[in-house]
Amino acid sequence: MAQTQLKATARPRAGKGAARQARRDGKVPAVIYGDGQPPQTIALDYSELWKQVLKGQFTSTVFEIDVEGKKNRVIPRELQVDPVKDKPIHVDFMRIGKHGLIRVQVAVRFINEGQSPGLKRGGVLNIVRHDIEVTCPFDKIPPHFEVDLTGLEIGRSIHISSVTLPDGVTPTIRDRDFTIATIAGRVKQEEEEVAAAAPAEGAEAAPTAPGEEAGGDAKAAGDAKAADAKDAKGGDEKKK
Repeated sequence: MAQTQLKATARPRAGKGAARQARRDGKVPAVIYGDGQPPQTIALDYSELWKQVLKGQFTSTVFEIDVEGKKNRVIPRELQVDPVKDKPIHVDFMRIGKHGLIRVQVAVRFINEGQSPGLKRGGVLNIVRHDIEVTCPFDKIPPHFEVDLTGLEIGRSIHISSVTLPDGVTPTIRDRDFTIATIAGRVKQEEEEVAAAAPAEGAEAAPTAPGEEAGGDAKAAGDAKAADAKDAKGGDEKKK
């Protein structure tokens, strides 16, 4: 497997101040860690790193980083971006050891949606997992997993057991046949929402019973009369 090359320079100091200085110099601060070795702080050329990010699948790509002559086989573990400018500001790389096994997230793609009777009848594809974490050799990272929706009816679920995995690739979740997606019924969902809303609408539209409105007015008049009588009584007692 061909590995993408990146060149970097060593950063003698860690911390926010050194990271800010690297960014002012047109670099992206980064750290290489793992494989039983101490972490190494480095700086990458911004434009070269940005080109790799724009290619896509950055965090599932194996890189060979040349740090002033010393080569490190790594895979990105975290890419931090500026929340406003959406540009990379820091990268964490993990070294790939001699055994060559890594944990990586692989995207799921769904095909043949037009061949699913459930979707044709108005069903909805409810995606539970957009990515699946797997353990695999660094040189056998699948570009993606394909899920064929042909023949699936409403109510059907797609589990990991229905996905064909290449040799040497195993999901990190191994204690259950977890769900990747389901075909849900849109019509049924809308009917349930209408049924749930019906009692509230009925309560608002309920007609007033005969005499109920008049009874309410009579009670209000009685209360007012009682209040006037109480005030009058209080006034007589004061005169005495």
